[in-house]
Amino acid sequence: MTNRQIFLNHIGQTSPNPLGLEIVRASGSKLYDINGKEYIDLIGGISVCNIGHGNQKVIDSIKKQVENYMHVMVNGELVLSPQTAFAKLLTDNLPSSLNSVFFTASGTEATEGAMKLAKRFTGRTQIAAFKNSYHGSTQGSLSIIGDEYWRNAFRPLLPDILHLNFNSFDDLESITRQTACVIAETIQAEAGVILPDKNWLKALRKKCTDTGTLLVLDEIQSGFGRNGTLWAFEQFNIIPDVLLLGKALGGGMPLGAFIADKKIMDSLTNNPMLGHINTFGGHPVCCAAGFAAMDFLLEEKIIRQVFEKETLFLKNLHHPKIKKIRSRGLMMALEFNNFEENKKVIDSLIEKGVFTDWFLFASQCLRIVPPLTITNEEIKEACDHIKEVVSGL
Repeated sequence: MTNRQIFLNHIGQTSPNPLGLEIVRASGSKLYDINGKEYIDLIGGISVCNIGHGNQKVIDSIKKQVENYMHVMVNGELVLSPQTAFAKLLTDNLPSSLNSVFFTASGTEATEGAMKLAKRFTGRTQIAAFKNSYHGSTQGSLSIIGDEYWRNAFRPLLPDILHLNFNSFDDLESITRQTACVIAETIQAEAGVILPDKNWLKALRKKCTDTGTLLVLDEIQSGFGRNGTLWAFEQFNIIPDVLLLGKALGGGMPLGAFIADKKIMDSLTNNPMLGHINTFGGHPVCCAAGFAAMDFLLEEKIIRQVFEKETLFLKNLHHPKIKKIRSRGLMMALEFNNFEENKKVIDSLIEKGVFTDWFLFASQCLRIVPPLTITNEEIKEACDHIKEVVSGL
């Protein structure tokens, strides 16, 4: 059997017609398949590979940690230097109230942990989230994502969930002293890059403060420079009570985290003791990789170039058949008339060696979230291919 046959027969499939590209190597912003074909990667593992594929600093850090130890026990009972070093680096680069890190193995687990933390700290049960939001696919995370199409097949889900309209000032009145937390993406990614309106996040922050509700900001996709600053919330002059991280957090390795003030986080240490635990959260090898990736991101001043690269994309993507472009930094959505038109563009681009896809809640939009290290030459080449393909619609 070929690898493709084994893949189709023995790997759980997430769609009826998977792309099935057999990638054997990746470097920088390029992917290479089994036939030696090269692709410009405009997906970056869906905002995972912010510092590019095959970063040597990350590889060396992984090798060093593997030689010391891999798994021992990571539930917070042992002092593990990869965890402590990474937690210190993270909190040194966050507001002082975000000083306690609970590592998980993925972004959706970070969401689950934050939901439990909010209920435990406030003693409340209601959770508010927003339509067209995405926070993961486990059942708790699925309960709060903002699209009934994805939720309906798996009901019953968690009770006492409110789904509000993003950017609606009126809907903020639904947040009360019965609400444990509000969970929001700082910038809605899977909705097709929807930015908060001016002062809306400030109004949300104030409403949460006034009602004693925890504000949880999901920066699983938008963190680590994706939107042009280290954390997207910096651009809106607010500070969340809890921050969700994942994707780029592990430098290409599986890792998630929820971060809060220690007085909030300590709610999980008693009544019950071991109120939230996991086996692989904060895995030493993943933390070593994440530390190296963040250190590289900060040292090399990569984030300073993000807005310039966004401008270069926008300058080179003018085309009458692209209905609209929404972007913030290197998170971009190119909107077409419908999913069918968008899928034709995506499939044609893959044939031409440009790898991209669509958004869960905006299937008419083409996704551009490349490694932040993508070069100007690669940007121009990708844009040329996009315009060539779009011209043929």
